[in-house]
Amino acid sequence: MEGQVRERWGITEPVSKLMPDEKDLEVHRQLIEELKRQNNFESQEATDRRVKALNLFQKVTEDFVRIVGKAKGLSQSAVDSAGGKIFTFGSYRLGVYGPGSDIDTLVVAPRHVTFKDFFEYFPPCLEKHSKPGDIEELTPVPDAHVPIIKIEYCGISIDLIFAALPSASIKLSLELTEKNILRGLDETMMRSVNGTRVTDELLQLIPQAKTFRHATRAIKLWAQRRGIYGNVFGFPGGVAWAMMVARICQLYPYACGATIAVKFFSIYAEWPWPRPVLLKAVEDGALGLKVWNPQIYRGDKQHLMPIITPAFPSMCATHNVTHSTKSVITKELERGRSLAGLIYTGKKSWHDLFERHTFFTKDYKYYLSIISASTTKEEQNMWSGWVQSRLRLLVKGIDESDSGVEVAHPYYKATERFHRCKTQAEKDRVLSGSVEFVVKEDKKTTDEKDPSKPTNGDDSNDAESITIYTNTHYIGLKLREGMYSSIPARRLATHNTVNTEGAKKLDISFPVSDFKRLVTSGTNYDEDKNAIRVVHTRSYDLPLDLFEEGEVRPVKVKKVKAKPVKRSFADTGIDDTQSNSSKRRSTNGGPTPTPS
Repeated sequence: MEGQVRERWGITEPVSKLMPDEKDLEVHRQLIEELKRQNNFESQEATDRRVKALNLFQKVTEDFVRIVGKAKGLSQSAVDSAGGKIFTFGSYRLGVYGPGSDIDTLVVAPRHVTFKDFFEYFPPCLEKHSKPGDIEELTPVPDAHVPIIKIEYCGISIDLIFAALPSASIKLSLELTEKNILRGLDETMMRSVNGTRVTDELLQLIPQAKTFRHATRAIKLWAQRRGIYGNVFGFPGGVAWAMMVARICQLYPYACGATIAVKFFSIYAEWPWPRPVLLKAVEDGALGLKVWNPQIYRGDKQHLMPIITPAFPSMCATHNVTHSTKSVITKELERGRSLAGLIYTGKKSWHDLFERHTFFTKDYKYYLSIISASTTKEEQNMWSGWVQSRLRLLVKGIDESDSGVEVAHPYYKATERFHRCKTQAEKDRVLSGSVEFVVKEDKKTTDEKDPSKPTNGDDSNDAESITIYTNTHYIGLKLREGMYSSIPARRLATHNTVNTEGAKKLDISFPVSDFKRLVTSGTNYDEDKNAIRVVHTRSYDLPLDLFEEGEVRPVKVKKVKAKPVKRSFADTGIDDTQSNSSKRRSTNGGPTPTPS
């Protein structure tokens, strides 16, 4: 009621109810200025384009539901009243989106519409309502954990998911907040609906929306710049980071955004994981649905950094975190705490906090390059998405193996490349990590989608050229301290034995071969169209396109060492090294073929 002051948010009393003082407000002003310099806020014109696109998607949804109803023989009155509605969630719904952010969107339809209908009828319906060129890219991923259609529409990325409720019609007044809405939904449908429910619940649990949004923008930017962002890679995703910020807002309900950001680092740098981060008490199970409970479920007990969604049924948003990614996250939180204190005293700036990671420039000596490849862009979108979704299992496998790897740190996004080769030998070099046949950005044209057409007079793009699309993921490897300093880099991935001096030889053959077997056994794999390679890459062999302007690729340090006994890569589970591939080219004119 008006005039009443709320005393408590979340599961505990606030730590402090102090209002910001002049110093707090000045540091906050500096934060907003830096966020603007980092281009973190979107222009009103760009936001208006998002709204226009969402309005069109609402019309398409209603038309799509009508079309399906007619196809299934529903009466005209049932077709006319069927309705349909879209909901947004994620960063857009939270109000923390920026230039280039995607829009997570849920299509809700009545009971007569199925997932099969969604993938069959929605794309042509969208095309019917769009102008030529509006749909820049459309990739259905029906086999994903949450089935999705990824769309590039008028320069806007839209991730479209689907749910059908057990109702004859879906009205525009529908809200998804009541848990009875989940009654009768299967597990896949429930996962689809959960994103919107979590976002809406979160917004109800924070004291000040503006403060939350400023602090969340800062933390998301920090996480992205430091390379610790993305659930699929074993890091917290956008909503998980937002929930962590929301908990700090509950503890300091009247603080400004900068203060929340500073407290974020001081609290989470010392957080006693696996104690969960909770915005509210977990509701008891109902409707026959599983609720997160580590006392009952063994899988829940194994979560390393549990951040629990507030909407029923509560789930762990960070179940993908591995021992390696946890160590990377905690290291970055400690760095953030150190800098945040110095920012508040004026000795450092927010710009220092947002400094780009050093993943490629100095963090690791050894990397795994996981290269997925296809002969067409459409095939590669499907194939690379599947490989990416399984990447965390490779990290987990390395973590759990007795391999001698202390940290397996996945980079938080893939590098896309487009190659044109003339021979099979050149193709094999691409699959071993070579970027010498990459088509440069400034040479790309709209004809690139049809590799049979010449580009800028490049005669290498003839009828006999081999077109390859690749996505490469990089995993930085930190070896256990003091155990491998005497082992040459070329011995990385040799058999797992212990010599008389106690130097244990590195072996990641099992997790690598298990990962390759897993991804190639999926329905998305076609051996005639797709390939997967796992290649050992030394820091000084990393492709130059991974480095931004002003960054320097590591250089090889020459050391005099006894010549080691080599072992065939066919025995290790690693397909090749980029340096070995280069050596074979100089002697044989092309690399020795290796198994895919």
